Amino acid sequence: MQDNATEVTAAGIARLAGVGRAAVSNWRRRHADFPKPVGGTETSPSFALAEVEAWLRKQGKLAEVPLRERVWQQLAGHPDGPVAALIHAGCALLLIHDRPTVWLEASAGSDERLAAMLPEALEPVLAGRLSNGSGSVNGPSPGNSLRSVNDPRPVNTLPAVHTPSGPQLLPSVPLLRGAAELAAELGARQTFEFLLGRHLDANPRQYTPTPAELAGLMADLAGPARTLLDPACGTGALLGAVANRPDQELYAQDSAPDLAALTALRLALHTRAGVRGAAGDSLRADAFPQLRADAVLCHPPFNERNWGHDELAYDPRWEYGFPARNESELAWVQHALARLRDGGTAVLLMPPAAASRRSGRRIRADLLRRGALRAVVALPVGAAPPYNIPLHLWVLCRPDRAPAQPEVLLVDTGQFATEGRGGPDWRAVREAVMGAWSAFDRAGTLKERPGLARSLPVIDLLDDDVDLAPARHLPPPTAPEGAGALTAVRERLGETLRLTADLTPPPADPAQPAPRWPFTTVGELARGGALVLRTGGNGGHARVPVLTDHDVLAGTGPSGSLPESDEEAVLTEPGDVVVPVLGGGAVARVIDGATRGAALGRNLVLLRPDPTALDPWFLAGFLRGTANNRQASSYASTATRLDVRRLQLPRLALDEQRRYGARFRALDEFERALRRANRLGDQLVRGMYDGLTDGTVAPG
Repeated sequence: MQDNATEVTAAGIARLAGVGRAAVSNWRRRHADFPKPVGGTETSPSFALAEVEAWLRKQGKLAEVPLRERVWQQLAGHPDGPVAALIHAGCALLLIHDRPTVWLEASAGSDERLAAMLPEALEPVLAGRLSNGSGSVNGPSPGNSLRSVNDPRPVNTLPAVHTPSGPQLLPSVPLLRGAAELAAELGARQTFEFLLGRHLDANPRQYTPTPAELAGLMADLAGPARTLLDPACGTGALLGAVANRPDQELYAQDSAPDLAALTALRLALHTRAGVRGAAGDSLRADAFPQLRADAVLCHPPFNERNWGHDELAYDPRWEYGFPARNESELAWVQHALARLRDGGTAVLLMPPAAASRRSGRRIRADLLRRGALRAVVALPVGAAPPYNIPLHLWVLCRPDRAPAQPEVLLVDTGQFATEGRGGPDWRAVREAVMGAWSAFDRAGTLKERPGLARSLPVIDLLDDDVDLAPARHLPPPTAPEGAGALTAVRERLGETLRLTADLTPPPADPAQPAPRWPFTTVGELARGGALVLRTGGNGGHARVPVLTDHDVLAGTGPSGSLPESDEEAVLTEPGDVVVPVLGGGAVARVIDGATRGAALGRNLVLLRPDPTALDPWFLAGFLRGTANNRQASSYASTATRLDVRRLQLPRLALDEQRRYGARFRALDEFERALRRANRLGDQLVRGMYDGLTDGTVAPG
């Protein structure tokens, strides 16, 4: 009976049954035995998940529901909220991962027996993997050098994960059984990654993610390390990017207890490394005051005025100066340096204002003079939230001695920004940054790379402003053949415009009465075998390029990546139709030879039509209809989500489908030509402005 506590909305019922919300409304009106609401509001009621599942199964409408969807609905509708449910699921999955026989024994009986046995079974696992034993959370790791004096500040922190009690676990038992069943298919780690990723996608405003590509770059800059700290760990992306050795010690702290718990469980499932997790504000209540780590990675909160300025005025961490109230980021910089061993490296994501605000110039100057700040890297716009500004990476080192003639590396990767929502060209960013950093780290200096990177003597930066913004110190890129290159762009633009004119659709036929076609839905076609429907996954092979929703919207090639896992990726084939489910745009893309073999990214649905029944261009064309998308979309306060199964298309003979498909394909070619012309036009205009202003192009 405990599963009755899990509730599901009408939208969730529609996803479970693979129908539209209108069908759920019809069922409520037509069937007297449809479950009654148990919560929610009059306009948005919620229903007991167990009752809904029983009714759908009785009606024969639950046969095709994926196990993933059922488990997700159990988590999303948990009476204590999805985060509490996710933590309980993570604990159970860690037990399944580490001690599967103990789980099998505990889960063999009733729900009440399982809930009663789990706490005792979980205690040694959590204590061993997450250092939840008495006093171990705040203690130093063996092998770390300790402070010579005791830190006087109180440590008001708690272990990241507490062993839940039997009564706390009882409402979660159906979810835990479902998660165990899913783990038998995907693996415990992949199951947790799926549930966590789905939760993050469903609550985009509650979290500030660190993109996987950026986390990997920061980990590479930090270099090999045995002990690592992230004092503002969020959901654990940074530590997860480097957690690959069983002898590592990972320290994670976050002021949000939920995030600290999720990160600790995620890391414990991701690696055999030791995990030390704690909940608490790292600036006000540092959980690891005696730690001396090999590396610190941090994506701190930006623009925090209430970071502890008043109560931390005499804190010993401010070796480089007391940060101003509006310089919270410089407080995090010094916290990271204080937790490093001599010679250790810290990499922090910073807002660009931290490099030039006058209130922080004295601290920046001291960081430079003492050799603590090694590099400032300007990232392209769109690298991480907030996506509208070019964030910086600061690479710092705790110097064991003052350098004789210190230099600092400045890198600007702004040229690798891309159009649309696809994010920057991460491969180019990575090659440029790591190439410059590796050369600088070896030699202590770097030969100038115009427009991209250079190293400067510290003395050249110690002026009244101590401005560290890379763009202000880098010479423009050399363009000895600027005029010739612009001529080539102009010729390509002319060819593209001529092609665009040739592809312009002919005039529309005079208006005729709209045909009265019989319609079907994608869901019905999938149930009938006319097409196969697949959704994008959360993992795959590192060497397989990933087609993202941004790629589909922008019409570009695969540019993404997914964390490596044992989960089988969905690979695209020519003739597949890919549809983004977020964003509210009427977009569908037919896979061609250039994009075949890519893994399907998250927030994408793949439709693989049977060529004897459906023409792919006919399918993609009708899926792009504005009215079609409007009726199949649901709206929330922050996002629009498309229910692909509800999209409609007419029932037409295959020959008639191909006639429409040929016209849709011609429109697609016209659209691609327009995009190409737009890019070339922007490139020509930008090049002309740059050429005229830097003297490589004459006004005549």
